[in-house]
Amino acid sequence: MSKEIRVLEPIAVWNKFADLNEVPRPSKKEEKVIQFMVDFGKSLGLETIVDTVGNVIIKKPASTGMENRKVVILQSHLDMVHQKNADTVFDFDTQGIQMFVEGDWVKAKGTTLGADNGMGVATIMALLESTNIPHPALEALFTIDEETGMTGAMGLQGGLLRGEILLNLDTEEDDEIDIGCAGGIDVTAKGSYTEITTSSDALAYEIKIKGLSGGHSGMDIHKGLGNANKLMNSLLCGAQQELSLHISEIDGGGLRNAIPRESKGTVVVNAADAETFKDVFETLSKKLIEEYAATEPNLQVVYTAIDVPVKMMDADAQGKLLESLKKAHNGVYAMSEAMDDLVETSNNIARVTVKEGTVKISCLTRSSVEEGKMELANRLKDAFEAAGYEVTFSGSYPGWNPNPDSGILKVLEAKYEELFKAKANVVACHAGLECGILGQNYPDVDMISYGPTIRGAHSPDERVSISSVQKFWRYTLEILKNIPKA
Repeated sequence: MSKEIRVLEPIAVWNKFADLNEVPRPSKKEEKVIQFMVDFGKSLGLETIVDTVGNVIIKKPASTGMENRKVVILQSHLDMVHQKNADTVFDFDTQGIQMFVEGDWVKAKGTTLGADNGMGVATIMALLESTNIPHPALEALFTIDEETGMTGAMGLQGGLLRGEILLNLDTEEDDEIDIGCAGGIDVTAKGSYTEITTSSDALAYEIKIKGLSGGHSGMDIHKGLGNANKLMNSLLCGAQQELSLHISEIDGGGLRNAIPRESKGTVVVNAADAETFKDVFETLSKKLIEEYAATEPNLQVVYTAIDVPVKMMDADAQGKLLESLKKAHNGVYAMSEAMDDLVETSNNIARVTVKEGTVKISCLTRSSVEEGKMELANRLKDAFEAAGYEVTFSGSYPGWNPNPDSGILKVLEAKYEELFKAKANVVACHAGLECGILGQNYPDVDMISYGPTIRGAHSPDERVSISSVQKFWRYTLEILKNIPKA
């Protein structure tokens, strides 16, 4: 499966990416990939450390003639988002990613590719293994659990690293140099409701929303993409106004950092309302499809008659659920005043489940401003508490404040213009990079982030540009040759 990947240039990088993608590495289940990295470091005879939380550090001395340069920390995360299409049979805990080439892109068959952040990991591995690349002393930092809490970065202790410069290889546009990022916080609402017995004179339907683009809940949040949980709620709110309808179950979305692409709901209606339900459903579905025609051309809203479930939600609890989700903000909340076209604050209603008397709603709120993050988190809290739900905040992490006077930024800007005859875009991003967290225990380290072009991260449409990886590799080699003297 990986043969066509292994012959791509630069061969050293693509072979390491193929090796990495044979190892299952979903977030919070990184045992196999941690051992893989330890074995790799030791096979090279390099100092290899696993810290108390599972981060792997591999240290390589400077190449001949580069001993007087500043020590560089090369950093990427080991875990990947595990998302697949509903009709894809795949086990992320046991299987390696199935890759293929399509034009200038490497893709995966029905799953996320793991280019985020596997391309960064593979690049660092290629540098560690190299014997003829000029470089200063390197400290490779492979963190765990970036995608679902950044617990690896949070748990990294001070004193393990002595590098003065950190290159984070985890951004997704090859013409950008990132000097700042958003922080985030998980907002979770939980509640219970009374189940009532369905009438013997009733019909049931399974409603599916599918075909949405999905994507990264930070980098793609400004694109006006459909959120399956919001669309399902809109559909059910509209239908409830036209006929007597009861929810039995809802199962929508997945991971907090992925814009939900699919939602499935089971509803019960009176048998006498069968034709009314069909008319209402088709009218509302058509309206949604037309509303999202520009941004979600593949959106499908379908229903199927199914066996009537035994239980369903009582009307009062249902009304509160739908109203809370209607009020809960989703998408861009505020744009940055400090940088043009940068989302400052947003929320992703990532997961909604309603089943057997229990409601759970999971959100990820992001902001580059701490006050903005908490303002939106508290607005969500108010919306969900109004429905009687218990709301908790967890996994809070800081943003990364931009430093336009960074010394390593000046090196990257100069080398980019020299190599590619154009100016790089110096940006801050609305994703959660680990730099802000790492800076807490390493406040004097000069940090920068860059990477190859990746599209559709956190979704089964994820793909990485082959020509961009070539550009990224060339750029990285040039940066390492020009690290300032200590």
